[in-house]
Amino acid sequence: MTRVTSLQPRKQRRFLYNMPLHLRHKLLTAPLSPELRKELGIRNLPVKKGDVVRIMRGDWKGHEGKIVEVDLRRVRIHIEGVTIKRADGTPVYYPIHPSKVMIIKLGEVDKVRKKIIERRRMARESIGKVETSRRISKPPEQEESSTTEISEEKKGR
Repeated sequence: MTRVTSLQPRKQRRFLYNMPLHLRHKLLTAPLSPELRKELGIRNLPVKKGDVVRIMRGDWKGHEGKIVEVDLRRVRIHIEGVTIKRADGTPVYYPIHPSKVMIIKLGEVDKVRKKIIERRRMARESIGKVETSRRISKPPEQEESSTTEISEEKKGR
């Protein structure tokens, strides 16, 4: 498959609308809660049925619930308790875009998801953008000594 290289908005939209379903899953990412960020060492993750999310935007802001369904074709998710009534009175799930929610608890973490989390965490560590407790940093004494040496060199000039 060829890579999208156009900068034109109409072509970008066309690529999004015609994107195959196996690639569309990347569009279904949601940010993680601060606790999960610290624990896992990553900022976002594709949503999955069974995850518990908090809605951050829109009429349902603040509502928390479990993801019941992930709609790849429409790029929307359905959340437990987020329903509207049809004209005949039957409740239907209100579709919400995954970028408008925050994952607060992961559902089932299988081998594939563990692999994704580990790969993303390692990538973030390699560029130095991890804020986890697992990261090994210099002791405060070493950091201070290196800054004092630099400041003494500048004073000598």
